[in-house]
Amino acid sequence: MRVVIAGSSGLIGTALKESLRADGHDAIALVRREARGAHESAWDPSKGEVDHQVLADADVVVNLAGASIGSRRLTDSYAQVVLQSRLDSTGTLARALADVSHTGVLLQGSAMGYYGDRGEERLSERSEPGTSLLAHIVTQWEAAAQPAVDAGVRTAFIRTGLVLAPHGGFAERLLPLVTRGLLRSLGSGDAWHSWITLHDHIRALRFLVDTDHHGAVNVVAPSPARDAHLIRAFSEAAGKHPGLPVPAWALRIVEGPAVEDLLSSQHATPGVLKRWGFTWDHPEIEAAAASVIRVH
Repeated sequence: MRVVIAGSSGLIGTALKESLRADGHDAIALVRREARGAHESAWDPSKGEVDHQVLADADVVVNLAGASIGSRRLTDSYAQVVLQSRLDSTGTLARALADVSHTGVLLQGSAMGYYGDRGEERLSERSEPGTSLLAHIVTQWEAAAQPAVDAGVRTAFIRTGLVLAPHGGFAERLLPLVTRGLLRSLGSGDAWHSWITLHDHIRALRFLVDTDHHGAVNVVAPSPARDAHLIRAFSEAAGKHPGLPVPAWALRIVEGPAVEDLLSSQHATPGVLKRWGFTWDHPEIEAAAASVIRVH
């Protein structure tokens, strides 16, 4: 199988690339520099430039490209950078896939931010988008793939939850505090987190390739956890007692709107994955925390 990956240097992209290559698949990384070897292809999404033949020869295209949301304060100017990077990359790929009449599948990156802060509401793939800044970004991100959808390319929108891994993402932002027993909760601790281990996320992406699904997919574990429960599970896995709650107002002062992905309550269910028969290796937060801490 030949898979083209945009955003292959990020947390998920790197793991997906390694997983595919370990199983003998041809994983081609789109890079914003001169390509180095047959496993890379240069592109410039800001100019709408990508090698159409590379896409035409692919069985699967995975688009995870875009400026990081959690790595820096989400000011108005940086929010525009985040949005534009996603519009450029997604639009470039969607138009090119339409041009070459691609017959494979596009796994299009998306996020739980689509739903915004929804409290106790149960969220399925059919739920309406939220009204927050992140929801505004994600809805436009998904809409940018419309040229591929209109051309008949099977497109699955990967609405990713909180990814739990030994490095990057949650681990990079909060795990050092948790493993030192310095954190009990973010805000009240009542917010729901829809999470998934990196291990299961990669398995889910590869699983979706072999289905006929098109449309949104909540790529999360089947057991959402409240914030305090999730942090307690990681504290206990690290052999620590939970520390102190961090007030939401303090986080917003330090991080700005970027912290909303950690403060928002999203009780999402993986309806699509369940209907297709996907099974999780880490369905419960305690097992997930233990697996992450074990290799941290």
